[in-house]
Formats: sequence, structure tokens, C-alpha cells
Amino acid sequence: MALLQERDLGAFETLYDRHHRIALALAYRVVGDFEAAEDIVQETFLAAWRQSETYHHARGRVRSWLLSIARHRAIDRLRRTRPPGQLAELDTSVVDPRATDVLDAAEESARRDRIVQALTALSDEQRQTVELAYYGGLTHKEISERTSLPLGTVKGRMRLAMEKLRLALADLGPDEGGPA
Repeated sequence: MALLQERDLGAFETLYDRHHRIALALAYRVVGDFEAAEDIVQETFLAAWRQSETYHHARGRVRSWLLSIARHRAIDRLRRTRPPGQLAELDTSVVDPRATDVLDAAEESARRDRIVQALTALSDEQRQTVELAYYGGLTHKEISERTSLPLGTVKGRMRLAMEKLRLALADLGPDEGGPA
């Protein structure tokens, strides 16, 4: 490199012979075009000749310095040749079937609030029985075992709770979370 910095052509030829293949492989890997990669290698070694004074042995090996130049030149080539992304027009007629309609979401929220309100109006024992059955997925017998209550008591609480819920949610209708 000291000879290259003194503009010795023999040193330049030696540098090229030792490193042009690896620089070509790197450039080709980045741009994916052999002709462009060859151009990048020429630009790399031209830059190395012109800017040889920027190389400092303490910062690393000559090979790393050259490959860094080649990599940056290849990336610059990609940026120049790659067309900018095209912007698409927003088509308002396209509807995402997975998107929830705002009105439907508001109605669902109101129904949920009504059901929660009806559940809180139940006695603690009735609400516990309903929650264990509907949210816990337990059968009457399993609720009886878990709460240490007789099976008849569990069934009675469930029947009374369902009657109260049916009355409280009568105006919702069967499709809206109300009684069938």
C-alpha cells in the first residue's frame, strides 16, 4: 500500500491481481448482475488508486478496505438503478371483509353492556352459578361439586337466574343475546 500511495503501477497491478475476484463476487452478490458487478470492481480499484492515502494500516487489512469500497459502490449502484416504488391509488370500493363495521361494533358493545348489567342485577349466588356454567363451561353436577352445594340447589339457582335474565334482556331478541 505504501507503493500504491506513491503511485506505483506495479503495486496497483499486484493489488488488483490479489483482490479483484473477491471484490467481483461481493459486487455480484449485491447487485445480481455480472456486467454491473464488473463495472463496480473497476470503480472500486479506480477509487483505491485515487484515494489510496485514505487507507491506514492501523484500521484494518487492505482486503477489508477494498471490499468496503466495493460494497458501498454496489449499494450505490442498486439505489441508482432501482426504480422508486409506485404509489397506488386508494380504491374506496374495496372493502376488507375482516374489518368490523363501526356501527356493528357499537351495537355489540351496547349488547355486551346490557348483558353485564343484567348479570350484576342477579344475587351473588345466582351470578356465580351462571358464570360457572357459561363462562367456566361446567355442568350442573360439576358446579355442585365445586361449590359443595346440593345439585337441586344449583339447578334452582340456575332456573331463577335464567328467568331474571330473560326478563331483563327480553327486548334484545334471540339474535342479539336475548332470550329465544
